[in-house]
Amino acid sequence: MAASFVEHLKQLPLERLLHTAVQAQPSEVTAALHRETPSLRDFALLISPAAQQHLEPMGRRSQQQTKQRFGKVIRLFAPLYLSNECINNCAYCGFSRDNPILRLTLSVPEVVVEARALAAQGFRNLLLVAGEHPRFVSNNYLRDSIAALHEFIPGIALEVGPMEEADYRPLVIAGAESLVVYQETYDRPVYAEMHTAGPKRDFDWRLATAERAYAAGFRRLGIGALMGLGDWRWEALCLAAHAQWLLRHCWKAQLTISLPRLRPCAGEFKPLVDFNNAQLLQLICALRLFLPDVGLVLSTREPERLRDGLLPLGITHMSAGSHTEPGGYTGAGREKLHRTERGRIVELADAASEWATGQFEIADHRTPAQVAQRICEAGYEPVWKDWDAALTA
Repeated sequence: MAASFVEHLKQLPLERLLHTAVQAQPSEVTAALHRETPSLRDFALLISPAAQQHLEPMGRRSQQQTKQRFGKVIRLFAPLYLSNECINNCAYCGFSRDNPILRLTLSVPEVVVEARALAAQGFRNLLLVAGEHPRFVSNNYLRDSIAALHEFIPGIALEVGPMEEADYRPLVIAGAESLVVYQETYDRPVYAEMHTAGPKRDFDWRLATAERAYAAGFRRLGIGALMGLGDWRWEALCLAAHAQWLLRHCWKAQLTISLPRLRPCAGEFKPLVDFNNAQLLQLICALRLFLPDVGLVLSTREPERLRDGLLPLGITHMSAGSHTEPGGYTGAGREKLHRTERGRIVELADAASEWATGQFEIADHRTPAQVAQRICEAGYEPVWKDWDAALTA
C-alpha cells in the first residue's frame, strides 16, 4: 500500500482550500455544480456560503446520482452496544472514563439475546459498539461475540477501539465484514483539547485505522467526523479528502461516510461550533456530487422529520429503533450494573432498577417498522439484508 493518509493529509493545501470554501463566488459554484468529475477544489466551492443559494439544483443532482449508483434502496441497520466501559477521557462522550455513569459489559450469551431481539424486528445488519477498555472488551471477547452472532446475522460491523492489523484478522475470520471509525475531528489542536487521557489521544494512530482494517480483510469501511467540534468546512474538506484517498488505495472495500452531530449526553458537553440543518443538507449533497459511489449514513441522532426530508437527497444507510446503552433492547445484563472509579469496579449499594447509561440521547424514537414504512411511503425500498457469506464461500 502507498504512504498512509496521515502523510497525505499533511501535504494537502487545506488552508487554501478553506479560503476557497469561504470566499467562493456564485459563478464558481455554478461551474463546480456542473463539472462531471469534480475536484477537491470543486467540493470546497460546493460547501461555500455562496453555494447555499444553489441548494435546490444541488439536491436534484444529488438525488439523480444516488438513484443512478444505488437505486431507490435504503440499507437499514441497528447499533448493538456491548459495553460502555472506557479508558479514554473524551470531553464530548457519555462513556468518558471520568463520567460517574452506570456501566455494563454484556456477556456473549447476553449479546446473543440482544441480537435475536433485533433479528426478530427484521435486522440482518448490526453495528457492534463498545467503549475502549481492554480489560472488559478484549480481542477474544469481540471474536467470540462475532462468531456467536454470525450464525444468524450476516452483516456484522464493528465500532470499537482501534487495533493493530494482526488483531483485526481474527475478527474478520469470525465473521465481521465492516469496520467503522470516526476521526471525531480532523483539527489537531481541537483533537488534543478533546482527548485528555487514554490511547485515543494519538491522532495519527486513529487516522490510519481504516487502512489497517482494509489490510486485515474488512470488505466495508466507514469513516466520519463528529460535527460540532471543529469548523464544519475544515472537517468536511478533510473528510472528503480522506474518503477520496481510501477509494484510491483501498479500492476493494466499499466505503461509507457518516456525519453525526453532537447530542446531549452524560457530562453535559455543549457543541463548540454550530452546524445547522441547512449546512447538513448542503454537505450531504456536496459529498454525493464529489463522491458518487460512497454510501452516506444517517443515524437516529437526527429527528424524524429531518431524516424523512434528507432521505431522498443522497442517503443510502439508516439506523432505526436505536438504543445507545448495553442491554438497551432487552434489559440483558442489568443485574451486573456498576460504577467504575479509575478502572476499578464499584458495586451498587442496592439492586439496580435502572439501565446502563447510553452514549448519547437519540432523536428519532420511531420503531424499525415505522421507519421502514416511511421509507416505502417515500418511494424507496428498505433493505434489511444485502450480504451473506455464502456469496463468497
